[in-house]
Amino acid sequence: MADSSLSVSDRESFLAEPHIAALSVSAGQDRGPLTVPIWYQYAPGGEAWVLTEAGSRKARLIGAAGRFTLMVERVMPTVRYVSVEGPVTRTIPGTDELLQEITARYLPSDMVPAYIEFANAELGEQVAIYLRPERWLTADLGPGALPPVVTREQAP
Repeated sequence: MADSSLSVSDRESFLAEPHIAALSVSAGQDRGPLTVPIWYQYAPGGEAWVLTEAGSRKARLIGAAGRFTLMVERVMPTVRYVSVEGPVTRTIPGTDELLQEITARYLPSDMVPAYIEFANAELGEQVAIYLRPERWLTADLGPGALPPVVTREQAP
């Protein structure tokens, strides 16, 4: 079987792209992990961080577990994913600057002010939770990984 894992540079570059992550954190004994979609920020070689409501279930669970996982993927032009897990290095109060940074990463520039206004009015106190990448799981399954498209004329 061919090695489909990504190089350090490729995995860090891929994680630095603005994908929507699946955040997973232990939900306790006799429970599966809490897994939710979330915006995140990451620069190669640094820490990843998420911004979330201070009193949210995910913030409480991350605080209790002391670590979490982010997984990002794409399906075109090839199936590629990066999963990174590690300890929380710090949790700090959310700021307007952090909100601006993460919003600008995901929304067109003309939509950023309206989202920031919404977030400040509706989402309550935010916290930024930082993760130090410790364990990586990666793959790029290449162009041959996608099954060929069968049209009606080709079907037996």
